[in-house]
Amino acid sequence: MSILERIGGPVDLARLSMEERLSLVDEIRKLIIDTISQTGGHLASSLGVVELTVAILSVFTPPRDKVIWDVGHQSYPWKLLTGRADRFDTIRTRGGLSGFQKRSESEYDAFGAGHSSTSISAALGYALARDISGDDYKVAAVIGDGAMGGGMALEGLNHLGHDKTSMLIILNDNEMSISPNVGAISTHLTRLMTDPRYNRIKQEVWKALGRIPSLGERMRNAAHAVSIGLKKALVTPDTLFDAFGVRYIGPVPGNDLAVMTGVLQRVSEIPGPVLLHVLTKKGKGYVPAEKDATRYHGVSGSARGSRRGETFTEAFSKAMVSLAEKDDGVVAITAAMPDGTGLVEFSRRFPERFFDVGIAEQHAVTMACGMAFGGLKPVVAVYSTFMQRAVDQVIHDAALQKAPIVVAMDRGGLVGEDGPTHHGVFDISIFLSVPNVRFGAPRNCSILEIMLERALDFETGPTLLRYPRGEEPSVIFPDPGAVEPGKGQLLREGEDVLLVGVGVMASHCMEAAELLEKSGISAAVYDPVWLKPAPADELKRLASGGKPVVVVEEGSVAGGFGCMVDFILDGTSRVLRIGVPDDFQPHGRRADLLVEIGLDPESIARRVGDEIGS
Repeated sequence: MSILERIGGPVDLARLSMEERLSLVDEIRKLIIDTISQTGGHLASSLGVVELTVAILSVFTPPRDKVIWDVGHQSYPWKLLTGRADRFDTIRTRGGLSGFQKRSESEYDAFGAGHSSTSISAALGYALARDISGDDYKVAAVIGDGAMGGGMALEGLNHLGHDKTSMLIILNDNEMSISPNVGAISTHLTRLMTDPRYNRIKQEVWKALGRIPSLGERMRNAAHAVSIGLKKALVTPDTLFDAFGVRYIGPVPGNDLAVMTGVLQRVSEIPGPVLLHVLTKKGKGYVPAEKDATRYHGVSGSARGSRRGETFTEAFSKAMVSLAEKDDGVVAITAAMPDGTGLVEFSRRFPERFFDVGIAEQHAVTMACGMAFGGLKPVVAVYSTFMQRAVDQVIHDAALQKAPIVVAMDRGGLVGEDGPTHHGVFDISIFLSVPNVRFGAPRNCSILEIMLERALDFETGPTLLRYPRGEEPSVIFPDPGAVEPGKGQLLREGEDVLLVGVGVMASHCMEAAELLEKSGISAAVYDPVWLKPAPADELKRLASGGKPVVVVEEGSVAGGFGCMVDFILDGTSRVLRIGVPDDFQPHGRRADLLVEIGLDPESIARRVGDEIGS
């Protein structure tokens, strides 16, 4: 029996010797690499925190103690050590383990995550609840150096320093979030890491650990050296964190299990707010991931198959470069995701016009507004799910002031294995109600390119473009023509029912229409192209005579475009709305999820036939 098979929870881990814990670290890394290479998932980040996770569970005793991982994509070792090793091969598959922390999955997951910079606020909430109730459990937040630069993390840090409650922040510094970190926080951490005092104490610790055959003796010496270091060198009174009122300790080597365990044992007993700065290696133990942590941040499974068509992200990437070549005013902004949003080539070609603001979507949007009023043509590239973090900025700074910015929202719709925290299904419902906003949903790559170019020419008001993850549909569409706001396109004639397909759902409607034709139902297919301003006159004309209308969208059916169409037609036609149900959708393959909620062509045709067909 392997050591990991003997671990059902922290109590079992506490019984292990240090030699066994070091062997356990190797087992965990091998299992993560073997499993994620098949299922896909967040590889590099989880490999980097194996020793840190083992050390935490050697010192803290969850679920009584509360340990909250920021984002949660690095929590695979945590899952393996908290009773889920026997199900780890199901991770990110339908009905299997989530790729993030999830309260309903395990009592050891104190707080669910998926978006960054939330852990300090959540942990502070637990700590204050503990204080008010008179309890005495420990609370720790584990946050990455990239997430620490997020505005919400700094808000939580500010409040923590004010309240002075006992809580530990473990700052996991691997110099990477998804892409290399940027900003003053990252620079400050680099300065701390290169401080001579840190290097001096590090040498003392290494000296204590060197040439010691017994790991038990190694632990004693390491603990002694760390204790001296905390008193003499590692507590620096002039750090940014001390200015927040949080005691700073570090940095310490997070991939050395003995040292990490010794440090945690001591800092966990320090009263008041404490921040422990831990240095780890993203991708640790897997050479390809160590060399290219960005590429191995998230990997696809070996059985996923290769793409043959162009993806929307690739089309956006090429269009941005082409537009920037023609217009010196075009600038690109991303929130720590140049790779995922397709801006890497733009950043290489036009570095002076590329701005990575870190994990700060709110700042990205408002900064873009200032750039626009300053005469530039800014494009903010962001995932739809992360755009939820900047709703106020779109309303207050962009729409209210009619700032001519473009927001390119990738991953609109269901994204698959990352699950409910990453599905981009609320963007339509959120932004359709905002005045002065243009909202477009291209059905394929060529229309995305046309809409992006057109959006940069608008002189007032923000333009939001929403497109899905992955490749464009294989359906052949007619030439899009002019693509002007308030104008859509009739893709197929039909007499019995009008199918309105939003974005890529236009292709599903085309296929559904062919299936309906076989059962004697003549279905027209219409692509509105622009959801706002909606093509109201065209919809009224096409639905004249009381023709039933079916609106199909890969977005929330509650408050979605179907509701807009129902409002426009005002009872003159029956409107059937097909979309994402008013519930959080699980993780799993996108194709399977679409079938489950009835957004595949067969389900659409069946639904139309049952409810409208004769």
